[in-house]
Amino acid sequence: MNIFRFAGDMTHLISILILLLKIYATKSCAGISLKTQELYALVFLTRYLDLFTDYVSLYNTVMKIVFIASSLAIVWCMRRHPLVRRSYDKDLDTFRHQYVVLACFVLALILNEKFTIQEVFWAFSIYLEAVAILPQLVLLQRSGNVDNLTGQYVLFLGAYRGLYIINWIYRYFTEDHFTRWIACVSGLVQTALYADFFYYYYLSWKTNTKLKLPA
Repeated sequence: MNIFRFAGDMTHLISILILLLKIYATKSCAGISLKTQELYALVFLTRYLDLFTDYVSLYNTVMKIVFIASSLAIVWCMRRHPLVRRSYDKDLDTFRHQYVVLACFVLALILNEKFTIQEVFWAFSIYLEAVAILPQLVLLQRSGNVDNLTGQYVLFLGAYRGLYIINWIYRYFTEDHFTRWIACVSGLVQTALYADFFYYYYLSWKTNTKLKLPA
């Protein structure tokens, strides 16, 4: 594992910790899309089907468990926690994510590295992760104002994928037969979706004003 992948994993972990901090410290999930969190839970559950069959390293196993457990905990809090769920605004979180899931699954059946159950679901998870942030971005555009913790959560989530792109470039030039083209292309698409958010986050930081996304 190279430093870029490790930095990407840590950035991803920080984004999750920020979101958990927001939910548990404020007992609020205002500004957070439940649909995006459900998509991420599905991403990790389908990507890590090999959790109990293929052992790579202790680090790899621990990270898989952390991502699965944290994503399910966030979904549970937003759906079941008596205080947190009251702050969820379903009227703003109206993105039809079921169509995204269906489209990604069909694409995974067509474009995969090997037509096996595990590889098809791995491809599905990669495609789904590329667009899982869409409900969140749509919700933030509709709500207008973005609080600090939510903004930092999205920022670190986007930075994680950017670092993974650098990781793939590094691996392409340093490893023989590196062929994860599905992850590379999907990662580029995912990072591009954050471009608008990054721009307005930078403007907010530069002018020291509250982050707002155009409707």
